[in-house]
Amino acid sequence: QVQLVESGGGEVQPGGSLRLACTPSRNMFEFNVMGWYRQAPGKQRELVATINVGGVTEYADFAKGRFTIYRDNAANTVALQMIRLQPEDTAIYYCNARILRLDNWGPGTQVTVSS
Repeated sequence: QVQLVESGGGEVQPGGSLRLACTPSRNMFEFNVMGWYRQAPGKQRELVATINVGGVTEYADFAKGRFTIYRDNAANTVALQMIRLQPEDTAIYYCNARILRLDNWGPGTQVTVSS
């Protein structure tokens, strides 16, 4: 059983920044891909950004230029740095870790962007 511990959510004003972190219970390099997804009220869960074992990243269009996904090897953590947040970024953000076709999900962390 893989545990994913998420941290860093919270409430910020429009234009603000947040850093989310996801620490798996296993070495993160055991996973083919790790990433972040989000789900806003009344909407389907959607991809935010992923990073694979080779360090290749992928971003949703809304995340390009504002969000950066990266690995902190010393902390065994995948982080998502978010800047210039807007109210439409309000959602629960979920960490995902995939081994082959098996997805593991964290419990989610709330991000609220409001003035």
